[in-house]
Amino acid sequence: MKKLELLCVGKIKEDYLNAGINEYLKRLSRYCSATVREIPDRKDDGNACEAESADILAAKSGYTVLADLRGKEMTSEQLSAALEKAYLTCDKVQFVIGGSRGVTDEVRSRADLVVSFGKMTFPHRLMRLIAAEQLYRAFTISAGTAYHK
Repeated sequence: MKKLELLCVGKIKEDYLNAGINEYLKRLSRYCSATVREIPDRKDDGNACEAESADILAAKSGYTVLADLRGKEMTSEQLSAALEKAYLTCDKVQFVIGGSRGVTDEVRSRADLVVSFGKMTFPHRLMRLIAAEQLYRAFTISAGTAYHK
């Protein structure tokens, strides 16, 4: 079975975000084993981004997709095709969402794919819900179900 891991910096405290994320994880279970792995966010001491990025790199496994403002803007269909291609060579895709300070250039360079969800800035915790929905959409596109219109 395909594996999908959302690797995210920080915990989500808002119940409404957790409810949405859990809903999409439940829906994804029809297509893959989907999990969330949280990396603790660090105190803003001037080195937090570097420390969080080191934790991301230590946890990196499988085909890695990084959500980043500097990434490639893609349509939902393009993301779906990219995931299909990744699963041809690997049984695990890891979707990485950095913390509020972003990630280092090393994280960007070591990702297999760097995607942008547009030029707007989103709170990284909300980004987890947006990513979960888009990943679910990508799987439904691949499966040919009616969710994506």
